[in-house]
Amino acid sequence: MEVEKGKGTDVSDVQGEDDLDEEPGEEIESAPPLKVGEERELGNSGIKKKLLNNGIHWETPEFGDEVTVHFVGTLLNGIKFCSTRDNGEPMTFKLGEGKVAKGLDNGITTMKKGERVLFTLPPDFGYGAEGRDGVPPDSIVQFDVELLSWITVVDICKDGGIIKKIMEKGERNERPSDLDEVLVKYQVALADGTIVAKASEEGYEFYVKDGHLFPALTKAIVTMKRGEKVKLIVQPKYAFGDKGKEATDGFPSIPPNSVLNVELELVSFKPVIDVTGDSKVFKKILKEGEGALVANEGAAVTISYIAWLEDGTVFERKGVDGGQPLEFITDEEQVIPGLDRAAATMKKGEQALLTVSPEYGFGSVVAERDLAVVPPSSNLVYEVEMLDFVK
Repeated sequence: MEVEKGKGTDVSDVQGEDDLDEEPGEEIESAPPLKVGEERELGNSGIKKKLLNNGIHWETPEFGDEVTVHFVGTLLNGIKFCSTRDNGEPMTFKLGEGKVAKGLDNGITTMKKGERVLFTLPPDFGYGAEGRDGVPPDSIVQFDVELLSWITVVDICKDGGIIKKIMEKGERNERPSDLDEVLVKYQVALADGTIVAKASEEGYEFYVKDGHLFPALTKAIVTMKRGEKVKLIVQPKYAFGDKGKEATDGFPSIPPNSVLNVELELVSFKPVIDVTGDSKVFKKILKEGEGALVANEGAAVTISYIAWLEDGTVFERKGVDGGQPLEFITDEEQVIPGLDRAAATMKKGEQALLTVSPEYGFGSVVAERDLAVVPPSSNLVYEVEMLDFVK
C-alpha cells in the first residue's frame, strides 16, 4: 500500500509555535495519564487523542526515530482513505518527515509500545487546503494507530556523519569513557553488502583512547551501554575518507569515499580510573565490588595481590596460593603510594589491575622484595582483590 506524504503544514513549522503549550506531541505535564476510552487535546494544537488500548513500559519515541505502526485513516463520516491493515503489512517511517500526515507524527511521540489510539487531526495537521486522494480539502481526519515498535535513531556528531540505530538496548546507564577497555563485536560492509572488516567470534578488545579501525567506531562506542547492539551508517569523513583502505586480513579493499554500514555490539567494558589524576596510577576494574562504599583514607584494609614488573617478573604475592593476605591502614604510608591510593578507591570484593609509575612505586632506588629485586625506576603491575575493609 502506498501512502502519500501529508500536504498540510510542514512539521518544522510546528516546532516553536505559540499554539502548543509544550513541545510538539507532548501532553500537558500536569495532566494525568489517559484512561481507556478517554479523549484529550494535545496542548492547544487541536489534535485530539483517544486511548483505545494501553501500551507497555513508559518510553515514547522522538522525532528522528523510526517507528513501525499499523493505522487506518478515515474521514469523520467513517469513509476509509488509507490503511496498512488491508494487506496486513505495517508501515515503518521516520518521525518528523510527515510521511503520512504531519499531525500523526506529533501524536505518535506521545505513544508507548503496543498502545492503540484514535487521533483526530484538524486540517492544518492533516492534509490542509489541498487535501489528497479520498480526502476533500480542509477535512478533519482520524487515524486509528497502533504503535508496534520503534528504533531509536541518534545523529552522533550532529552533522549526519554517523547515524546510530539502536537495535537492542543495553544494560544499566554506564557508558565507557576514553580510558576504558572495551570488548566489541562488529561487521563492516559497503553499500552493496560487501563485508570489508569483521571481528572474531570472541570479539575484539582495545582501549577506547587508542581507537580501532576508523574514528566512527570509537565515537559510537562511548555513546553505548553494555550489551547494546546498533547499526551505524558512517559517512567517509568518519571512515577512510578519500584514501580508502587496501585489502587486508583476507578482506577486500575499501574504495575512496565509501559510506560504510556497521553492525556493532558493545559486549562489555572494564572501567579504567586515573587514580592519582596525573596518569601515573591507573586502575582497571576486572570485577565490580559490592555496594557503593569504598575504603577511603584511614580504613583498615585486607587485600590479596600478585605484583610483577613490565617484563612479567613476579616480585611479590600476598594472599594467593594459600599465602597470608596483606593488612594495612590506608594513608599511613605502610605500602607504596600507588597501591595505597588505589586501595582507598576499592569496594569490598572488587578485583582490579593496577599500573603504577615509579613515582608512586619504589622510585629510583633498588627494592628487594619477597620473590625478586625491583630495579630502579620500574613500572609496576598489581592484580589486587579487596577482601575486606573497616572504615
